[in-house]
Amino acid sequence: MSALQPVRGTHDLLPDEARRHRAIEAAAFACAGRAGFGEIATPIFEFTEVFARTLGETSDVVTKEMYSFTDRSGDSITLRPEGTAGVARAFLSGGLAQHLPLKLFYRGPMFRHERPQKGRLRQFHQIGVELLGVDNPLGDVEVLALAWRILSDLGLGAKVRLEINTLGDAPSRAAYRETLLAFLSGHIDQLSQESRQRMERNPLRVLDSKDEGDKRVVANAPLIHDSLTPEARDFFAAVTNGLEALGIPFEVNPRLVRGLDYYSHTAFEFTTTALGAQGTVLAGGRYDGLIGMMGGPPTPGIGWAAGVERLAMLIDEPPMPPRPVAVVPMGDGLLGLKIAESLRAAGVSVDMAFSGNLKKRMARAAKLNARFAVLLGEEELARGHVSLRDLDAATQTEVPLDGLVERLAQAE
Repeated sequence: MSALQPVRGTHDLLPDEARRHRAIEAAAFACAGRAGFGEIATPIFEFTEVFARTLGETSDVVTKEMYSFTDRSGDSITLRPEGTAGVARAFLSGGLAQHLPLKLFYRGPMFRHERPQKGRLRQFHQIGVELLGVDNPLGDVEVLALAWRILSDLGLGAKVRLEINTLGDAPSRAAYRETLLAFLSGHIDQLSQESRQRMERNPLRVLDSKDEGDKRVVANAPLIHDSLTPEARDFFAAVTNGLEALGIPFEVNPRLVRGLDYYSHTAFEFTTTALGAQGTVLAGGRYDGLIGMMGGPPTPGIGWAAGVERLAMLIDEPPMPPRPVAVVPMGDGLLGLKIAESLRAAGVSVDMAFSGNLKKRMARAAKLNARFAVLLGEEELARGHVSLRDLDAATQTEVPLDGLVERLAQAE
């Protein structure tokens, strides 16, 4: 492949698509801010151990999908495949335990080496939130309500469906592990080699398998709901009752799981049927064991992340930016730029026509969908005036240069 082409699984965000991304991020940022979430921005690369420890050294992301390399100091570095691990690392290295509870919002690019598909790239973008230090089920309800508000503000309330499940507490998972292991052992000859290996380390990981044979076995596996402790049942009931009280529609999906040990209680996904097989647009869950597993103090946490590319495929066309004013100098270009800058300083969107005859410059103004053209003729400028052409009405008037901003404001 030519070096002058984008690397497979990446692409350029040209202005129209970038505008869709910015619309999603702006809506999410506004909603998160109203809910008391402050923005955090972590580096796009971390020491590999940050992700190997948090995602599980045997997970598909770690073993198959991470972009890792050795830097000039001999350290193993990885481009971040997701956002939570970096936030957890920042919590520990930044000494943020004394500031709990923490409500954090992030946005930015992530990297995974997987087969590019519709809405799934090797460099992709996410928005996400993390709530640290809250073990109350109302925290789960709040982050779910924030996700629902963002999706609703983007006009996607009717296009998505919230699926939710509980992973229980530690005693629930321990009991379920034994039940599941007994079931899987009875079907071991039907499982893939990878799932047989996973059974030894963590049988819950088998439930995440993408192998079709594994899926057929797992379809008949026992459900974790039968192994829940009373405390875990009460926690999940509080979450679902909270969603009902807020009028957020949902359905319980007893097959929705997270295989890693530090996950607990609530797991959820917002899915859609509008994108074919790639139906998940936002997913998250509670990870009360993560900070402790990384060597920090036991700290409850819950969060979610959403793929911006997938959301961009679902939203309506965002509003166009304000129509610009085209400044068309016919003589001194520097004077034209000076006038353009004075208009911009006053809050007017201005595009500068740099070269060409009047016909070409006006054609550019039309291509820009400009509302007005400011024509800078030498005779008018000598009198302290400019010609203002209304491109919609096809009329033209002389306007004093010192009254140009006011005249444009009157026309809005």
